[in-house]
Amino acid sequence: MLQENNRLKKVRDFNLLMKYGRWTNGRLLDLKYLELAKIMDYLPKKEDVEKFEKQLRIAFTVGLKINKKAVVRNRLRRQIREVVRLLVKENKLKNGYYLLFVARKDVLGEEYTEIEREVKNLLEKAKII
Repeated sequence: MLQENNRLKKVRDFNLLMKYGRWTNGRLLDLKYLELAKIMDYLPKKEDVEKFEKQLRIAFTVGLKINKKAVVRNRLRRQIREVVRLLVKENKLKNGYYLLFVARKDVLGEEYTEIEREVKNLLEKAKII
Protein backbone atom coordinates (compact mmCIF):
# COMPACT_ATOMS: atom_id res chain seq x y z
CA MET A 1 0.00 0.00 0.00
CA LEU A 2 1.28 3.45 -0.86
CA GLN A 3 1.88 5.96 1.90
CA GLU A 4 -0.90 8.45 2.49
CA ASN A 5 1.12 11.40 1.15
CA ASN A 6 1.74 9.56 -2.16
CA ARG A 7 -1.90 8.86 -3.00
CA LEU A 8 -3.71 10.94 -5.59
CA LYS A 9 -7.16 11.41 -4.06
CA LYS A 10 -8.53 14.92 -4.47
CA VAL A 11 -10.94 15.63 -7.31
CA ARG A 12 -9.05 18.89 -7.92
CA ASP A 13 -5.82 16.96 -8.50
CA PHE A 14 -7.49 14.45 -10.83
CA ASN A 15 -8.97 17.34 -12.82
CA LEU A 16 -5.52 18.96 -13.17
CA LEU A 17 -4.05 15.64 -14.30
CA MET A 18 -6.80 14.90 -16.81
CA LYS A 19 -6.78 18.42 -18.28
CA TYR A 20 -3.04 19.11 -18.53
CA GLY A 21 -1.43 15.65 -18.31
CA ARG A 22 0.25 13.69 -21.09
CA TRP A 23 -0.18 10.03 -22.07
CA THR A 24 2.45 7.35 -22.45
CA ASN A 25 1.19 4.05 -23.81
CA GLY A 26 2.48 0.54 -23.37
CA ARG A 27 1.31 -2.94 -24.24
CA LEU A 28 -0.20 -3.74 -20.83
CA LEU A 29 -0.67 -0.32 -19.20
CA ASP A 30 -1.10 3.34 -20.02
CA LEU A 31 0.37 6.14 -17.95
CA LYS A 32 -1.02 9.65 -17.67
CA TYR A 33 1.49 11.97 -16.04
CA LEU A 34 1.69 15.64 -15.18
CA GLU A 35 4.81 17.56 -14.28
CA LEU A 36 3.73 20.00 -11.58
CA ALA A 37 6.43 22.59 -12.30
CA LYS A 38 4.90 23.18 -15.76
CA ILE A 39 1.42 24.10 -14.48
CA MET A 40 2.30 26.80 -11.98
CA ASP A 41 -0.28 29.10 -13.63
CA TYR A 42 -3.01 26.74 -12.38
CA LEU A 43 -1.63 26.34 -8.86
CA PRO A 44 -4.45 25.96 -6.32
CA LYS A 45 -4.77 29.14 -4.29
CA LYS A 46 -4.27 27.66 -0.83
CA GLU A 47 -1.22 25.56 -1.74
CA ASP A 48 2.35 26.35 -0.78
CA VAL A 49 4.35 26.63 -4.03
CA GLU A 50 7.46 24.75 -2.89
CA LYS A 51 5.48 21.94 -1.26
CA PHE A 52 3.22 21.62 -4.31
CA GLU A 53 6.17 21.29 -6.73
CA LYS A 54 7.87 18.57 -4.70
CA GLN A 55 4.97 16.16 -4.18
CA LEU A 56 4.59 12.80 -5.89
CA ARG A 57 1.04 11.47 -6.08
CA ILE A 58 -0.03 8.27 -7.78
CA ALA A 59 -3.35 6.60 -8.66
CA PHE A 60 -4.30 3.29 -10.29
CA THR A 61 -7.36 2.30 -12.29
CA VAL A 62 -8.56 -1.04 -13.59
CA GLY A 63 -11.88 -0.62 -15.36
CA LEU A 64 -14.86 -2.92 -15.71
CA LYS A 65 -13.92 -3.56 -19.33
CA ILE A 66 -10.84 -5.44 -18.12
CA ASN A 67 -12.90 -7.95 -16.16
CA LYS A 68 -16.33 -7.92 -14.55
CA LYS A 69 -15.09 -9.64 -11.39
CA ALA A 70 -13.92 -7.28 -8.66
CA VAL A 71 -11.52 -9.93 -7.35
CA VAL A 72 -9.59 -9.95 -10.63
CA ARG A 73 -9.53 -6.15 -10.93
CA ASN A 74 -8.39 -5.72 -7.33
CA ARG A 75 -5.59 -8.25 -7.78
CA LEU A 76 -4.29 -6.39 -10.84
CA ARG A 77 -4.50 -3.10 -8.98
CA ARG A 78 -2.56 -4.55 -6.03
CA GLN A 79 0.17 -5.91 -8.31
CA ILE A 80 0.65 -2.57 -10.09
CA ARG A 81 0.56 -0.71 -6.78
CA GLU A 82 3.23 -2.98 -5.30
CA VAL A 83 5.63 -2.38 -8.19
CA VAL A 84 5.23 1.38 -7.81
CA ARG A 85 5.46 1.21 -4.01
CA LEU A 86 8.84 -0.49 -4.22
CA LEU A 87 10.10 2.13 -6.68
CA VAL A 88 8.94 4.94 -4.36
CA LYS A 89 10.53 3.20 -1.37
CA GLU A 90 13.87 3.01 -3.20
CA ASN A 91 13.58 6.72 -4.21
CA LYS A 92 13.85 5.87 -7.91
CA LEU A 93 10.98 8.17 -8.95
CA LYS A 94 11.41 11.90 -9.35
CA ASN A 95 9.28 14.19 -7.22
CA GLY A 96 6.97 16.79 -8.71
CA TYR A 97 4.59 14.54 -10.66
CA TYR A 98 1.03 13.28 -10.64
CA LEU A 99 0.78 9.77 -12.11
CA LEU A 100 -2.23 7.72 -13.16
CA PHE A 101 -1.75 4.09 -14.23
CA VAL A 102 -4.57 2.70 -16.38
CA ALA A 103 -4.72 -1.04 -17.05
CA ARG A 104 -5.40 -2.40 -20.53
CA LYS A 105 -7.18 -5.63 -21.45
CA ASP A 106 -3.86 -7.35 -22.28
CA VAL A 107 -2.72 -7.21 -18.64
CA LEU A 108 -5.03 -10.12 -17.79
CA GLY A 109 -3.07 -13.31 -17.27
CA GLU A 110 0.33 -11.60 -17.21
CA GLU A 111 2.81 -12.41 -14.48
CA TYR A 112 4.10 -9.95 -11.90
CA THR A 113 7.51 -9.67 -13.60
CA GLU A 114 5.89 -8.61 -16.87
CA ILE A 115 3.82 -5.96 -15.08
CA GLU A 116 6.96 -4.76 -13.29
CA ARG A 117 8.85 -4.50 -16.59
CA GLU A 118 5.95 -2.59 -18.19
CA VAL A 119 5.69 -0.08 -15.31
CA LYS A 120 9.41 0.63 -15.41
CA ASN A 121 9.31 0.96 -19.19
CA LEU A 122 6.45 3.51 -19.02
CA LEU A 123 8.22 5.52 -16.31
CA GLU A 124 11.41 5.57 -18.39
CA LYS A 125 9.47 6.77 -21.46
CA ALA A 126 8.01 9.60 -19.39
CA LYS A 127 11.50 10.36 -17.95
CA ILE A 128 10.29 9.95 -14.38
CA ILE A 129 12.86 7.29 -13.43
